Amino acid sequence: MKKERHTLPTAVHLFLMRGDEILLLRRYQTGYEDGNYSVPAGHLDGGEEVAAAAIREAQEEVGIRISPDDLRVVGVMHRLSTDERIDFFVSAEKWTGEIVNKEPDKCDELRWAHMDELPANVIPYVRQAISNFRNGQWFQSFGWS
Repeated sequence: MKKERHTLPTAVHLFLMRGDEILLLRRYQTGYEDGNYSVPAGHLDGGEEVAAAAIREAQEEVGIRISPDDLRVVGVMHRLSTDERIDFFVSAEKWTGEIVNKEPDKCDELRWAHMDELPANVIPYVRQAISNFRNGQWFQSFGWS
């Protein structure tokens, strides 16, 4: 019998930047890390390129449009949580539209935070990815013993 190939959930996380500030959202009623801060993010839908997923998530979660030319992949994380995952981190400094909470059933606060003064309750792997971005570290394994 042929062994099944291992697959990993894959997500894209969007660092929306305003100078040295990053947009954070506080998770609410999702069943995962509720009450803690993250960034706009979501799983790739399959057959979807990373930039396309980031553009889609920006529209779905915070109501803005981003041009592919204004996106930059700034990191990748191979992460072990309750399962094994791959996360892409993408930054943007330009977009059109006003940032609004488009998913109040999943997010109860949007806030800008200086990257040197993040709230204590930022999800640990997101905090590490922001630190990696600040330090120019493009790849990290996270959560492995």
